[in-house]
Amino acid sequence: MSATRQWIGYAWAAGASTACTLAGFAMAPRFDLVNIAMVYLLAVVVIALRFTRGAAVFTSVASVALFDFLFVPPQGTFTVDDVQYLLTFAIMLAVAVVISGLTRNVREQARAQAVLEVEAETERIRSVLLASISHDLRTPLAVMSGASSSLAERGELLGEKERRELARSLYEQSRDMGERVAKVLQMTRLETGAMSLDRDWVSLPELAATVLDRLAERLAGHRAMVEWPADLPLVHVDAVLLEQVLANLLDNAARHTASGTVVRLRAQVRDADIVVSVEDFGHGIPEADVERVFAKFHHAGTAPGGMGLGLSIARSIVRLHHGEAWAERIPGGGTAFRFTLPRETAPAMPAEPPEAPR
Repeated sequence: MSATRQWIGYAWAAGASTACTLAGFAMAPRFDLVNIAMVYLLAVVVIALRFTRGAAVFTSVASVALFDFLFVPPQGTFTVDDVQYLLTFAIMLAVAVVISGLTRNVREQARAQAVLEVEAETERIRSVLLASISHDLRTPLAVMSGASSSLAERGELLGEKERRELARSLYEQSRDMGERVAKVLQMTRLETGAMSLDRDWVSLPELAATVLDRLAERLAGHRAMVEWPADLPLVHVDAVLLEQVLANLLDNAARHTASGTVVRLRAQVRDADIVVSVEDFGHGIPEADVERVFAKFHHAGTAPGGMGLGLSIARSIVRLHHGEAWAERIPGGGTAFRFTLPRETAPAMPAEPPEAPR
């Protein structure tokens, strides 16, 4: 435990003993001394539950000293005329030691349990990851192997169109495999806290236009709509990572809806934040999957491709920006994936210096 935490415990111990003394003075005219002793005992129990054994013992000793000096006859001295008060003092000290010991054991057991749970979750993720990689990368590797084999063995016998199609298949599968491996590496960096933000003031419409251009081929079969409010302010974000969020959400909409489906990207300005939405008007997702879609390696429906990491990465990046991400079913069919970004005041543009006289 840190030194700061220990000093805080002693400060609380001193404050609790002082508060009990003040309460004792208020109780003295109407209550027996044993009732005042119980107030001090309560302080000992509270400090023992919340802080270290040292703080609990300090509370016990301080409480005994204050109770003896201020309330036990003869008052104003540490002399004890009645032996029964010595038993009270011993009980206070024993309670402090026993409860602090039990509390420490409970905390150690909780930490051990947390470590076991983390190890179990890590092992589960590792197993799922290996299974996902072996399954999801097997197909593009097989296609690449077949296409490259055909080019190597029968390239001279193939027509120009067939060679072009094989080369395109190689390119698309290698790009797809590269994207999947990149998502695994990015998810690992996000979970280990190895990713930091490089913030700057950016325009959401401009950033979204870049993403839509990059995904133009993937969204070619859909009807993409963009709606930005006139008063949309600049956002203070890591532009590269926020592009990844929008790309993952738009790619998810394209993968899981039929050709011709409307995909709408829009934003709404609220008091404390900005809500960005990617909405599709397909068949929607089951109610039970509304939250599970953000889980790692979750595959919704039967859409081909993907490792089930895109939405999880998007939510992790949004949370790095102190926002939140969630999914909603749209009345009448469809799904909306929304996330928030804190609304901050952009710095004022520096005034242009006056022109020098000619």
